[in-house]
Amino acid sequence: MTRKQRRLTLIGSAGAVLALAIGLILYALNDQIVFFQSPTDVVEKTIPPGQRIRLGGLVEEGTVVRSDDANVAFRVTDTVNSVAVTYKGILPDLFREGQGVVTEGMISPDGVFVADSVLAKHDENYVPKEVAEALKQQGVWQGN
Repeated sequence: MTRKQRRLTLIGSAGAVLALAIGLILYALNDQIVFFQSPTDVVEKTIPPGQRIRLGGLVEEGTVVRSDDANVAFRVTDTVNSVAVTYKGILPDLFREGQGVVTEGMISPDGVFVADSVLAKHDENYVPKEVAEALKQQGVWQGN
């Protein structure tokens, strides 16, 4: 082998190892990626039970039901559709009806979204871009 061939072989081998490493990292992170969905997306798309998603929208008025064992049930709406949500734990101080919320969790086989984290927004400045765009499309955006 000439010097040029050895150099090309080394560069090609390093490129193949790098491509394999990147492929393995992306495959491992595939389970950790969480996509944002609005209530309309959840109703219109068939999201399989057990798939992690972020559900964002407004807490529907008159739907918050608290129980003694720190379980909370409420509905998240984008003014077109709404999705029932259950959460066990302490809610953020800013959580209230009519406020924006982003929940993360999975849809159960019976169609109820089981949240394992709930984020309440302070105002529209802290809303994820996807939530803001969904609210703008529905005509309920309160921001600039």
